[in-house]
Amino acid sequence: MTPASTQAKVASADVEKPATDGKVRILIVDDEPSMREMLRIVLRRDGYDVQLADSGREAIDQLRQNNFDLLLSDIKMPDVSGVDVLRAAKEINRDVVAFMMTAYASTSTAVEAMRLGAVDYFTKPFSMDELRLKIRQHLESHRLKQENVLLKKALKTRYEFSNIIGRSESMLEVFRMVETIAKTTSTVLITGESGTGKDLVARAIHYNSLRRERPFVALNCGGVPETLLESELFGHMRGAFTGADTNKKGLIEVAEGGTVFLDEIGEMTTTMQIKLLRVLQDRRFRRLGGTEEVQADIRVIAATNQDLEKAVANGRFREDLFYRINVIRMHLPPLRERKDDIPLLAEHFLSKYAEQMKKPVRSVAQASLPLLQMYGWPGNVRELENVIERAVALEQSPSILPESLPSQIRTPGAMKSDLDPGSRIPDPGLMLPDLGEGFDLEARGEDFYRHYIALALERAGGVQVKAAEMLGMSFRSFRYYAKKFNIR
Repeated sequence: MTPASTQAKVASADVEKPATDGKVRILIVDDEPSMREMLRIVLRRDGYDVQLADSGREAIDQLRQNNFDLLLSDIKMPDVSGVDVLRAAKEINRDVVAFMMTAYASTSTAVEAMRLGAVDYFTKPFSMDELRLKIRQHLESHRLKQENVLLKKALKTRYEFSNIIGRSESMLEVFRMVETIAKTTSTVLITGESGTGKDLVARAIHYNSLRRERPFVALNCGGVPETLLESELFGHMRGAFTGADTNKKGLIEVAEGGTVFLDEIGEMTTTMQIKLLRVLQDRRFRRLGGTEEVQADIRVIAATNQDLEKAVANGRFREDLFYRINVIRMHLPPLRERKDDIPLLAEHFLSKYAEQMKKPVRSVAQASLPLLQMYGWPGNVRELENVIERAVALEQSPSILPESLPSQIRTPGAMKSDLDPGSRIPDPGLMLPDLGEGFDLEARGEDFYRHYIALALERAGGVQVKAAEMLGMSFRSFRYYAKKFNIR
């Protein structure tokens, strides 16, 4: 219920309209006619299909009869409360995006709504432009996940790029490259930092290739002692060395007709490099201790996190072998260079581990997303997966809250930001506090945004487009916050 004096503040800021293929359906629930009508006008103008309910009971009836993408409900109503409407909405469709409104600020009801799955709540009177912006952001996040699923299905492959998540331009280029080179038989060299997913890309290439029905065999060249690497790769004959009691096929022979993936190839010794070079040149090899030459019908995909050109210059890696494996080269970008993919990846890993652990954790809280996106991720996607697994294990609410993230992510001083890679000393005023007896979370969040937006603008020489790129934000979002905090 809303006091008659309560009026929403409709500002004139430029808020980007949602780009939707079909109309997003929104259900507005409020017993105040003027508020319902105002929200209907504003949101329909943005292109949404808006339905109204004047009571909690009517809202629940509509939710049962129709499918809605977003729920915007008042909390205090005479018949059924907004919290009960939210609970029913989540039982009917757990993916519905829910916002709550109230003119009677109550910490307990707000906490209860957030625990039931509301993504945010607004205290009346509120800015319509802020509401429009947040609706667009949450719907965009949901749309990105759907687009990623459609992208993988469109590739029409057995492996379907499973676990390779991303919609950033750099990752879309990787997807296109995989699709192009998979049909060839050329040797591929995948470069990138540890944890960027080189093994997943190698598997995607194999499972999209004409060799998909044959084995995919992986060998970590840095994880096998030199004395055993030759036997692992080429096999051995009985009596070739102490303990060789039987003949054994090597991985090249096991992978006949398929693909051999040589990870960390930069760790291979010079002796092994010479033997691998012969396989690539002649497609033949000898088992350890054997005299018979064996035909090698394989495709080789190599990967490294090292600078092989530098290794060649230093004499640590053979130049002729480098040119043999560097036929088609793919580079995987580090996670810090594709921060737009972090929400998608986080949601993917959340779904994976929530299902494994049978826990009702369904989303990443909005307060946690900026922390994940500002962190430098030295361990890349592998580190993000470990962080989300840990958070799901610890989280007791439906959303991953900042308290469930490791301290190095919660603390701005531990963030390896692109803004200043060499600096790890935070502004003392921005250190994230312990919960203690409580604090103003909204004010803290504003301090966080204000600090980094001002810093990015300074580094970008006042160019907002460049500053927005440094923070991984859209230009419109950056302009909105810069105007809100009066930063020029």
